[in-house]
Amino acid sequence: MYEVRALDPLGEAHVRGTARRRMVIGLVIAVLAAGAAGLTAATAGAGALCPGRKVKTLDFSSGKVQIYKSNRIRCAVTLAKSPGKRRQMSVSIQARGSHPSVDSGRFTHHAGPVTVNAWGRCVFVRGSIGSKSVKSGWLC
Repeated sequence: MYEVRALDPLGEAHVRGTARRRMVIGLVIAVLAAGAAGLTAATAGAGALCPGRKVKTLDFSSGKVQIYKSNRIRCAVTLAKSPGKRRQMSVSIQARGSHPSVDSGRFTHHAGPVTVNAWGRCVFVRGSIGSKSVKSGWLC
């Protein structure tokens, strides 16, 4: 594990070996990861909630619904135009021929994300904030 080579004038042991290097490298990686996570959280929007690329945005008076596509997965999230106070929000996504995936409740910023496996199928998306809502129609 550690190999003591000599004592310096203050009586401290000089340590040689890989254990000390591993400890230093681990600390450096932890600090860099924490900084990157903070930067990502500060700059992330709905894209951090859903995987893939944004394919459509449905705007309405209280906010918007963003729809993402990643291989077989489709994802949707409802975002409030003015976040802050809790209000009723919902988002749902349904692949043709299956049941919808829904997230509904009282939220401050967003409802969702909700995902569905939609390989080769069209999807129907709905979103609402309060009494205002939007529907996508079938997206293929």
